[in-house]
Amino acid sequence: MRAIIQETIESYGSGLAITAISIEDAAPPREVADAFEEVQRAEQDEDRFVEESNQYSNQQLGQARGEAAAIREEAAAYKNRVVQEADGEAQRFISVYDEYAKAPDVTRRRLFLETMENVLKSSNKVIVEQGNGQGVIPYLPLPELRAAQPAGQGGNN
Repeated sequence: MRAIIQETIESYGSGLAITAISIEDAAPPREVADAFEEVQRAEQDEDRFVEESNQYSNQQLGQARGEAAAIREEAAAYKNRVVQEADGEAQRFISVYDEYAKAPDVTRRRLFLETMENVLKSSNKVIVEQGNGQGVIPYLPLPELRAAQPAGQGGNN
């Protein structure tokens, strides 16, 4: 402001030099006071909205970083569990192989019986009697029937 006033005075050739400017009371005219106050309120609202948006942004960013960290931890735990299971299976296979190398016939028979046990465990069973028997005899799974019996209904043992 001082430079503008100095240029104007020099253009008049007055020989004056402006050394300081002091504005003591700057109030807008009454005709524009309401508009001026509205502008001030709008600027304050803008600052407040910017601050609120920054807070919201920081909150969302923090939440997203927390979720990302949780996902990374979960993935690391899953990886660790899968690796441990694979190591366990490999060790189990090695131990079975070692036993097979010692006694192949016994180990082969044991593996066959374990596999058949797992396969037949959940299937319906029928016993076929050879020779002079009745032929087909249905298998009655007593332990399974006893476990399925509702509580409070005591049967004869």
